[in-house]
Amino acid sequence: MKRIITLSLIVFSFCSQMNAASIKGQLQDANGEALIFAAVALYNNADSTLAKVETSNETGIFQMKGLKAGSYYLQATYVGLSDFKKTGIVLIENQDLDLGILAFEPASVKLEETTVTASRVMVETKPDRTIFNVSGTINSTGSDGISLLRKAPAVMVDNNDNISVLGRSGVLLYVDGKRLPLTGADLTNYLQNLPADQIDRIEIITNPSAKYEAEGNAGIIDIRLKKDKSLGTNGSVSATFSQGRYAKGNLNGSGNYRNKNLNAFGTVGLADGRGFNEMRFESYQNGIQLLESNKARHDWDNYNYRFGTDFFLNKNNTIGFLISGMDATGKSLNTNRIAIALESAPFQIDSILVANNVGTNDRTQNSYNINYRFDNGEGRSLNVDFDYGKYGNEAERYQPNQYFDANEEVVLTEVINRFETPTDIDIYTFKVDYEEEMLGGTVGIGSKLSQVVSENTFLVFDEENGSSIQNNQRSNFFKYDEKVYAGYLNYARKLNDKWSLSAGLRAEQTNAMGNLEAFLPELQEPPVELDYLSWFPSAGLTWQVAPKHSLALNYGRRINRPDYNVLNPFNNQLSQISYEKGNPFLRPEIVNNLELGYTMNYRYNFKLGYSRTIDQITRLIGPDENDPRANFITWDNLAEKTVVSFNASAPAQITKKWSAYFNLSASHIDNQADYGEGAVVDIQAFTYSIYQQHTFDLPAGFKGEISGWFSGPGIWGGVFEYETSWSLNFGLQKKFFNDKLNARLSFDDVFYESGWDGISVFNGLVSEGGGNWDSRRASLSLGYNFGNQNVKSRKRKTGIEEEAGRVGGGN
Repeated sequence: MKRIITLSLIVFSFCSQMNAASIKGQLQDANGEALIFAAVALYNNADSTLAKVETSNETGIFQMKGLKAGSYYLQATYVGLSDFKKTGIVLIENQDLDLGILAFEPASVKLEETTVTASRVMVETKPDRTIFNVSGTINSTGSDGISLLRKAPAVMVDNNDNISVLGRSGVLLYVDGKRLPLTGADLTNYLQNLPADQIDRIEIITNPSAKYEAEGNAGIIDIRLKKDKSLGTNGSVSATFSQGRYAKGNLNGSGNYRNKNLNAFGTVGLADGRGFNEMRFESYQNGIQLLESNKARHDWDNYNYRFGTDFFLNKNNTIGFLISGMDATGKSLNTNRIAIALESAPFQIDSILVANNVGTNDRTQNSYNINYRFDNGEGRSLNVDFDYGKYGNEAERYQPNQYFDANEEVVLTEVINRFETPTDIDIYTFKVDYEEEMLGGTVGIGSKLSQVVSENTFLVFDEENGSSIQNNQRSNFFKYDEKVYAGYLNYARKLNDKWSLSAGLRAEQTNAMGNLEAFLPELQEPPVELDYLSWFPSAGLTWQVAPKHSLALNYGRRINRPDYNVLNPFNNQLSQISYEKGNPFLRPEIVNNLELGYTMNYRYNFKLGYSRTIDQITRLIGPDENDPRANFITWDNLAEKTVVSFNASAPAQITKKWSAYFNLSASHIDNQADYGEGAVVDIQAFTYSIYQQHTFDLPAGFKGEISGWFSGPGIWGGVFEYETSWSLNFGLQKKFFNDKLNARLSFDDVFYESGWDGISVFNGLVSEGGGNWDSRRASLSLGYNFGNQNVKSRKRKTGIEEEAGRVGGGN
């Protein structure tokens, strides 16, 4: 384990205030019932900076002390109700102002709003999204982005790190409201190199409005990174060490400076470590038995950074910029072993193929954003964003394929290959969003122009007598250029005290070309061109049945386009008889989603969903046409996929010192396709997952946590039927020095049951197997907060998610 070195952050402290004033009040709903643990935020009128955050008690009463004389406005939120806002608050020195009873109105249909949260609960359910508060859970210690997604409600990550939500595949990943254009192994590596300590929350939007791009059949997962909103200079530093079979660690520092004119912020992080992944399969095809094992070990080290500044030109105009990047270097050792025998004589091994892969890669990511926002404070706003991102991966792999006798002692033959597979991706995006209150509601209109250019070089070399000879039969250059021109119109309004309506329409014109350039003229294929216009309607209807009961019906149509990872048709081999290849003739998949949600008592949420996908892009395992021993993984379109899903989430305060959260997701999946010549997909499965977390206030200021999940059987890709798996985790936390130092200890997957196993039957290939990774770990994390943030407020708030003056995601 290499030593990690970091910068020291500046320590800055507040001076104590004299002649302080205070404010108190009581929060109630429309029926006069007290709202407990609601969030209340006080802002300065002059520049809308945050002055104080508190929560209401068991009787709905809140109190803010230590305030300076001045002019303020107050905003309060409660799950299931529209935000409450009170303006014109003027304080003088030593004044104790009583605002009396402050009554909320029932929830409206407007979904994308600034949110202040009562306390750092692990999961919040909003009208349009579910929020998984990562830093609210002790057991996130030592995790990375992909591990946290495995714990997120309604999210499933399969054995190939493909992500699905509510049983639906095709999720679009965002980071801080910006689309992350990576897929496949590139996306997995990015998430594995993103430490949990840098993540504030994960937002899961299952049915986005027309404001968001239509890509992503299962919706959007938006990973929001930590960002301090307090005035003055603040910072934090954290270090994590985690030990499983191998060790890994990371060190992160962040800081910000904010005043009435600007907000400057930054984050840097370092990480390194080692992990493993193991798979085993028993396969039968063409009368041959294949016993395959794959043992992979990967080492990595990386650094990442993120810096930005918002300039508050005046109370209505903000301009900002953001740059971020990552550089990750990795090395992998992968041993693929296949014992070959006849199915009629399975114990008489004919030969054993061993491929010892040694690979290196250097991944870089850099993105730049310039944004402008106008908000007149009266319902009119304009957002303008320009983004450029560049991603690169320099990858090399050395692969000797050695055939041994049955005793694995004598080398019968040897074939050595070397691969160079660099990838470069450039992304250009320009978008405009405008909103104004008119026609009795809110009208939103916007446009987005985007271009993604991916250049993929795939060079294969044959090693002969110590020399490398490029194999032009198997090498190629693949360029994918995709342009999308989009525009949308949204309308939302409250029809009366009980009914609210939203509707939107988005149009996207797609022009794309996939051009494969072979090194031999006889292998050259014509480019694959795509040119089509698609319409994506969305609609929502909300009914406030009673003050504590509401129903919401939402519909949306979405698309999932094939990308460079699944289009390139050339073989990427794990060994000489085990490989994967893309499909240049994939069609985009279209899905229609319908969801009915019910919220009870502002806390308990239930959702019933139905989705039907045409031309579902899915992963299939099949036999090779030429070599009877070989099999491969490829991508193809299913005729259709139908999913009926259900999700329920419920927080519970069992005792004063024991709180809990429960989430249940279930779905019925039906995959259908007929590729001819007996290659048929006709699979139905009912799957479910249960997640629960229990948090305990222990003596001496300790906090304990027990969490775990259980996943029932289901389907990955098109044909792989997996069995049950589960995980149990423990955590302990203690804070010191007025809550500035936070120490966390966690134990993940204690019983080592989060691995997978299952069976695939398709086109004459029967393959049964399973696998596991370095999931059983013990982790220790230390974090220290510097600066002048108010400790009490920071302890009890989730943070202001995205202030009105900051450009958010969307479109």
